[in-house]
Amino acid sequence: MKRNATKMILLLLTLAFLLLPLGGCTTGEQAQDIVVLYTNDVHCVVDTDIGYAGLAAYKNRCQQKTPYVTLVDCGDALQGAAIGTVSEGAYLVEIMNQVGYDLAVLGNHEFDYGMEQLAVLLAQSTAQYLGCNLRYTGEGENPLAALKPYEILAYGDVKVAFVGVSTPESIVKSTPAYFMDATGQFIYDFYGQSGDTLYAQVQQTVDQCRQAGADYVIVLSHLGDDETSAPFRSTDLIAATSGIDAVLDGHSHSVIPCDVVKNKMEEDVLLSSTGAGLTNIGQLVITAGGNLSLGLIGSYPEIESETDAFIKEIQSRYETVLEQVVGQTDVTLTTCSESGVRLIRNRETNLGDFCADAYRAVAGADIAFVNGGGVRADLPAGDITYGGLIAVHPYGNTLCVAEVTGQEILDTLEMASRSVLAEIGGEGNAVGENGGFLQVSGLRYTVDTSIPTTVEVDRNGMFVRCGANRRVKDVQVLQDDGSYLPLTPEDTYTLASHNYLIKQGGDGLNLFMDNPLLLDEGMLDYQVLITYLTDYLGSAVGHVYAAPQNRIVVE
Repeated sequence: MKRNATKMILLLLTLAFLLLPLGGCTTGEQAQDIVVLYTNDVHCVVDTDIGYAGLAAYKNRCQQKTPYVTLVDCGDALQGAAIGTVSEGAYLVEIMNQVGYDLAVLGNHEFDYGMEQLAVLLAQSTAQYLGCNLRYTGEGENPLAALKPYEILAYGDVKVAFVGVSTPESIVKSTPAYFMDATGQFIYDFYGQSGDTLYAQVQQTVDQCRQAGADYVIVLSHLGDDETSAPFRSTDLIAATSGIDAVLDGHSHSVIPCDVVKNKMEEDVLLSSTGAGLTNIGQLVITAGGNLSLGLIGSYPEIESETDAFIKEIQSRYETVLEQVVGQTDVTLTTCSESGVRLIRNRETNLGDFCADAYRAVAGADIAFVNGGGVRADLPAGDITYGGLIAVHPYGNTLCVAEVTGQEILDTLEMASRSVLAEIGGEGNAVGENGGFLQVSGLRYTVDTSIPTTVEVDRNGMFVRCGANRRVKDVQVLQDDGSYLPLTPEDTYTLASHNYLIKQGGDGLNLFMDNPLLLDEGMLDYQVLITYLTDYLGSAVGHVYAAPQNRIVVE
């Protein structure tokens, strides 16, 4: 790949034209320019940086220069903050409708609310969602039938085709069960059997657009350019196809003002991505003379007042929703002892059990871990609100599932329990507490505090090894019939937790960072709790959670 200085100069000239005072504007070919504004990976960031009100203002300014302005989104707009979770994406669709999006593609996180809700969102959206590589093989009507493979828009005598492409990683980077039927069979796929399978499907769609008279073909993709996404990266797609003029991309949060990538015919294809949030607005310009340019607008001082007021009204509704009751609990779910000593980072608690159970149930995993430092608030007996659950898990970590060995589980428990003491102390924080102490589901074990820890960490506090003399013993795994069997070091288990622990090695628990992922950054952490409460517990927490369930015995 290489930067194309000519393209960037063209963009600067275009921006200079667009920002001229109205009285100083010229007419002619510039008035017939086609302007495509694009965003990606906004993740519910509605009012920071440029913000949607700034985007609306910039769009309006462009429309004063040329009648040919189209606004598109390249995925992951509807998830990423509580305003998306509490409305299951609906508030974000309302805001995008207000701004005036014309086209959009599905990012992996658009699937986080399930297919039924996604169908509702597609119907609610005034933008046409595109996806040429999402295939439905189930029985009956496709819930996502509103999705179109491409859209051809006419700008005067010029036809521009927009093709939608979603990442095949969506299945493992959302919730795999959402892509299955009731029997556990996959009924959705993204032509992701191989890179060649994806490329062939996109090529077929591009050829159809050309045959339908498209003068230009623009791919709106949610593929990204991370090395780990190969062979499904936007650069892989460009190199294996022909007939595409530009790719506007998302998924990897990359900031790409304008790259030039060779296609399989050694022709130049433009590639751009705005990063994440609304720190940048992307702009593609097709001049009447046939020149294409790409680039990013990194700031814009104006805001559109109607959109700004609309967002504030949505936010007011959102604040009200935070107080909405989503369930009840018969017991107080707590991080503390009866005397008020904080235990969540040192001992099993009933709230820790609830959180860990949520991860295991929603992910369908054998075992679940939740670090005590990530559980931040209690749930008093009585009504449970959205805001209350979000306060328990406020960080916005994401659900992951990894394949792990029994030995890795043993080492992780040893690391997490290395600071545990026999006594907890009388007030404040428990002595020997550690934010990496694990609340667990699907396991039970004993911590023998008479055995000094043999855990070794490096200078950064990351796990290195532990000796043969271990304080964690009698580790057993819950079976489907409710019985427990000893954990086998050589066996493989599925572990549910969040990206902070599994992918990032949070709290020095770095044993899973290179493990195969069955689910890669799906639901947000508080969304896991909400789903567990409403879908698995029938919105009622019973007396089964009245006290810790003796999963972790400290002696």
